[in-house]
This record gives sequence, C-alpha cells and structure tokens, in this order.
Amino acid sequence: MQQPPGIQGPPPGCPAHGNVPLYGPEFGSDPDAHYEQLRRLGPSAPVDIAPGVEVELVTSYDAALYILQNPASFVRDSRRWRALNEGRVPADSPALPMMGYRPNALFSDGAAHARLRQAVTDSLAGVNEMQLVRQTQQSADYLISRFSSDRLGQAELMAEYAQPLPLLVFSDLFGCPPEIGDRVIAGISGIFDGTPGADQVLGEALGELIALKRRRPGGDLTTRLMEHSAQLTDEEVLHQLVTLLSGGTAPLSATIGSACALILGEDWQAGLPVEDAVTQVLWNYAPIANYAAHYPTHDVELGARTVRANDPVLISFAAANTDPRLAEHREQLSAKAHLAFGAGPHACPAKDPAFVIAVTAVESLLNRLPDVEVRVPFKDLNWVPAPWSRSLVNLPVRFTPRSVSPAQKPQPQPAAGTARPVVSPSPQPVAPAAPKGRPGLFSRFLAWTRGE
Repeated sequence: MQQPPGIQGPPPGCPAHGNVPLYGPEFGSDPDAHYEQLRRLGPSAPVDIAPGVEVELVTSYDAALYILQNPASFVRDSRRWRALNEGRVPADSPALPMMGYRPNALFSDGAAHARLRQAVTDSLAGVNEMQLVRQTQQSADYLISRFSSDRLGQAELMAEYAQPLPLLVFSDLFGCPPEIGDRVIAGISGIFDGTPGADQVLGEALGELIALKRRRPGGDLTTRLMEHSAQLTDEEVLHQLVTLLSGGTAPLSATIGSACALILGEDWQAGLPVEDAVTQVLWNYAPIANYAAHYPTHDVELGARTVRANDPVLISFAAANTDPRLAEHREQLSAKAHLAFGAGPHACPAKDPAFVIAVTAVESLLNRLPDVEVRVPFKDLNWVPAPWSRSLVNLPVRFTPRSVSPAQKPQPQPAAGTARPVVSPSPQPVAPAAPKGRPGLFSRFLAWTRGE
C-alpha cells in the first residue's frame, strides 16, 4: 500500500493570515501565483473555495495521486461533509452545486460505485472512434459555417465554437431527436450560466429521452446504459447522463479553446501535431482545475497538517500537474501521466473519447480556416475567474472569409508533424440557415446536415 507523501510543512516563521481565497478576479488573473503560495505550506493547505466554505486543497502531485488511489481512506460521498451537516455552509453557496451529493458514480463508493461505473464504462466502450470523429467533424463544420463567411472574417471561438461543439456531439451520442436535443442543450447550458429552472428543463428532457428509448431502443449511449446488465433504474440512467454532460462538455470546451489558443499563439513551435497542443493543455491548463472532493474516513496526516475525518479534501489538478517537484522527472514521465483526467477508481471513464473529440475539433478548425490567427497574444487572454475550471473567457480570431457546406467531404487527417492541414481549394456554398427564434441549436444542426 502506498505511504502518505512525507513533505515538509510550512517554513519556520511563515505567518498565517487566514485562508487563501480560490475565487474572484485576483485568483482568476493569476492562479499559478496562488498555487505557488500554497505549496509553501506543504502538500496541502486550507483555502476558501467560496465565501464561507473552507476545504483542504492538495497541490502536491504525489499527495494527489496518493489520495486518488486510496479509496479506503478517502471516499467521495459528500453526505459525510461535516460543515454542511452542521449548517456551516451558506445555503446559496456556489460550492453546493459542485460538491453536493448526487446519486451517480462520481459521488458513490464501493460496490455502488463499481456497479454504476461499469455501466458507464461499458456503454462508452460501444462508441466507435471513427464514428465519433465523423460526428465531431460534422458538428465542427456546422459551427464554422455559421461564422466563416462573415465579411469581416472575425469570430469569437469560445462562444461560437468551443462551447457549443461538445453539446452537439453529446446530443448526437445520446441519440436525441431534434426537439429533445434542443432542450438538453438549453438545460445544461443554463445550469452552467446559472439560469433559474435550467435543472428542471434538463431533467424533463432527459426523462423524455429515456422514455423514448424504452419504447424505441437505438444504437446510442442512452440505450446501452439502459440495457446494461447492471439494470440501472430510469432515475439512475438520468443521473449518469447528467454526469456525462456536466463532466464532459464544459471541460471539453475549455480544452478545445485553450488548445486552439495555444497552437495559434506566437510561441507555438511550428511542425508539432495537434495532439501535442491538447496534451500540453491537459498538463499546464487542466480544464478541471480544482475539484474531486474526498472525505477522509479517519483523521489523516498530510505533511505536517492533520485533516479531520469528513472534512472535504479537494484535488488541485492544476497545481499537481505543474508541481515543481515533477520538473526534473517530466521527460521520463508518460505524456499521459498528468492528472487532468484524475486517477484511481474515479478516473474519468471517457478520457479517450474526450481526447479524440478535442483533437478532431482543433484539426477541423485548422482544416476549414487554414489562415486563422488569434487577435490577442496568448499571454493577454483572459481566463474565467472560477476555482473549478481553467477556461478562456473568449478567444477572438480573424481569417479569410469562406463558405463551409455539409456537402464537403471530410478532410484527410494530418500526418504527424504537420503544423496546418490543407483546406479544400474550392469551398461549396453555405446551406440556408434555419429561421431565427424557432428551432434550437441541435435542430438547426440536424437540418443543416440534411442540406435544409
């Protein structure tokens, strides 16, 4: 069994002036400086993840790996959360939607976790990689077609490309018909935006989807979950779908946006493949920055600190991946040794499909807009000031206007070492856009694929 990392505690004479706040503009503008400050206190330190909400944040790679791989001592069921049970967490805290218990694999342990996770893992295994690539390319082409012919040749890639693309792909993977897909996208987008009632919209849409698949099963992810030997109830299926949406779409959007910014940035080395840009983002700009609350089953020692049983311990994937202690070993580590997808029994079950989607999304953009370039230097881009994720606020780009049509055939995949794929020299006309204010995003996408 692994031993806890024996990392020294705070340096002699280091004053403590309250917890470091891990939220707000100051944190968002320079999270790395905050992580550097916290590292001086040992492998973990107390922080405020939201006003009035204290957690123990793990910044050491070794300590993070130790916790992630030891489910006997660190469990995920947040119903253990001491401060919450004692009424010390504000009822309107933004930490509650992120850390509060839900009946899914993410917040389960032991046999319950194994059952739910196996159903999710097996269902994801049925996703054909080539089909996933085609779905991603088609979604990318549609989104690019909406701004590529802009006469100014300008777009904002986060809102117009990186954020909606995973939503289209997941709606397709779930087997959503157009109208349900529209509401699924509206619901999950509203949850991320804090729109009142968005969770009800998403729940009702997924409930209708599950009822539909009971009547008419398909070759989709929803049907595979429902037909799995674990015999999930409809409620369990719904919660696993919500987990896949919330845990997959936002981090994927962040990864796609950051990788586009990196590969189009002034410091990117020409000739490196897109896979390298995505891998570098997962190491240095972990899309899920601080998350994965664990609850010790007994008092534990982390360096010189004692963490009490049932007090939340969050993993800083961002800080662990950039731990200076790793620097001398990075060349010996596998490119996949980062913790962006977690580790241990709760590691992301969709890490391989997620990587495929991210790489394909960036390649598709470079294929369709071969002269695209960022309008703001990478170092001057703004990041969302939230503790949970590392995502760009916006990514303004310019390009030579051109049309993109569903009639175009997918471009060949670039060979390793190719800096920019080559776009077709004879673009086709854009398909007519759906009327404004009527169908939602998924309906318009499906209509576009049919040339309507």
